Amino acid sequence: MAAKQMDIKTECINEENEEIPEKKLNDSETQPCMVKKRSDYLHWDEYFMAVAFLSAQRSKDPNSQVGACIVNEEKKIVGIGYNGMPNGCSDDTLPWARKADDDLDTKYPYVCHAEMNAILNKNSSDVKGCTIYVALFPCNECAKLIIQSGIKKIVYLSDKYHHQPNMKASRILLDMAKIKYVKFEPERKTILVDFMSIEQSTPSISKTKTFKDELV
Repeated sequence: MAAKQMDIKTECINEENEEIPEKKLNDSETQPCMVKKRSDYLHWDEYFMAVAFLSAQRSKDPNSQVGACIVNEEKKIVGIGYNGMPNGCSDDTLPWARKADDDLDTKYPYVCHAEMNAILNKNSSDVKGCTIYVALFPCNECAKLIIQSGIKKIVYLSDKYHHQPNMKASRILLDMAKIKYVKFEPERKTILVDFMSIEQSTPSISKTKTFKDELV
């Protein structure tokens, strides 16, 4: 015997718990059930680059705050990092200067770049086949780490140091290892993080009554 097909009906009701007439339901302008999704949501590249930029705000570096975000093939974040001193090494004691008579008085011999920290901070067994989002094009040292870790794609925003020898070396290494690198072209210049937005809400126009609700 064939099973009887159950017709699950969805009704729209207004705030007074009154059913909206079918005539109004057929009018797209007055049909509360047909609320469309947001159109101004972040696209994946914007989202992951924004995460990289947000993590950069944790950096103590007074000159350059850089963040990195590693994403797997399922578009899940598996690693985040920012530039800073190694664990257990005081960022109040070590220097942050970019120039000094003695190189040991600059930050460069000590600081860990965002890419390094993102790779080392990974929450998965490995990052093979992943994409890394980073504000600045990776230097040659970070390129080595990216290659060795198995990351296959780099999405960067700025390449302002491209003329420096270490950046040229980085490209040589990445090209030889067949690592793809793509410049991120943002559609919007800023993304606002407003902690108070959660307190703002649009009053509900209608409630949706379903067959499931009838069983409760």
